[in-house]
Amino acid sequence: MAEMNLVQAINLALGQEMQRDQSVVVMGEDVGVDGGVFRATEGLIAKFGAERVIDTPLSESGIIGSAIGMAIAGLKPVAEIQFSGFIYPAFEQIISHAARIRNRSRGRFTCPLVIRSPYGAGIRALEHHQESTEVYFAHTPGIKVVMPSNPYDAKGLLAASIRDPDPVIFYESLKLYRAFKMEVPEKDYEIEIGKAGIARKGKDLTIVSFGAMMRPSLEAAEELQQEGISAEVVDLKTVNPLDLETVIKSVEKTGRLLVVHEAPRTCGMGAEICARVAEKALLELKAPVSRVTGYDTMPPLAKLENYYLPDANKIMIEAKRIAGF
Repeated sequence: MAEMNLVQAINLALGQEMQRDQSVVVMGEDVGVDGGVFRATEGLIAKFGAERVIDTPLSESGIIGSAIGMAIAGLKPVAEIQFSGFIYPAFEQIISHAARIRNRSRGRFTCPLVIRSPYGAGIRALEHHQESTEVYFAHTPGIKVVMPSNPYDAKGLLAASIRDPDPVIFYESLKLYRAFKMEVPEKDYEIEIGKAGIARKGKDLTIVSFGAMMRPSLEAAEELQQEGISAEVVDLKTVNPLDLETVIKSVEKTGRLLVVHEAPRTCGMGAEICARVAEKALLELKAPVSRVTGYDTMPPLAKLENYYLPDANKIMIEAKRIAGF
């Protein structure tokens, strides 16, 4: 075991997968000589050379288009997009090609591609540097979407994503990159894609979240406990496939549901989770389902960022409301 932050866990997973499998290549803007804008790929070019750690031109469409061809041809590219807000030029490649290769070829070909990208607000970044775009891809058949909330999960989920035969969007929270450290095994391990975890047990209400919003969700649960409200916190880990079974089991126990995410409210993951719970467990509910989310606006610049993001206080207020319904 070693104490690692999220960046260090990502770096270790990449290095171990490249060592384990010669077909794994890393590519993107500044991933080689500079070690990535956040140093997530630091040192890899020295270990594996420029043929496997590829500094690309500044062209997101070109990066992903090339990576799709490499994946179909038998490599396992891990392509980095420097910020999730820069992914839009590559959207057509991802939706029209990466997501469809298996279906288009009737299973003759797969696209074992991982697209890594930092996402989300909270670090006073510029426009296009702080967006949460997971639902664009979670909505698309053929694409998995992984959003770890801590270094341990990030390492195991990235290994599983690289080994997966189909395309994976792997979103890493900017806010969490160096926010904290935890013990992470240095040995190789995988965490199953599509399996949620219970981050905290409780009996009065269920809080469901993922990625960066897990920390304020857990903080809120701790403070709620002091007020006599026992909150169970579910960490989705992946938003597609969605582990509805774990969510339903928790809601059946607590009778209340609160979903937290930083993306805009309309058509966000909260809407989907609430709808599915209403379909499958309506008679188990003791209060209306609820959401704490970002607003239906572009993420604001620095002065308004704290007002935009969900925090422990906003979560507590809504949790107390539905707990007392």
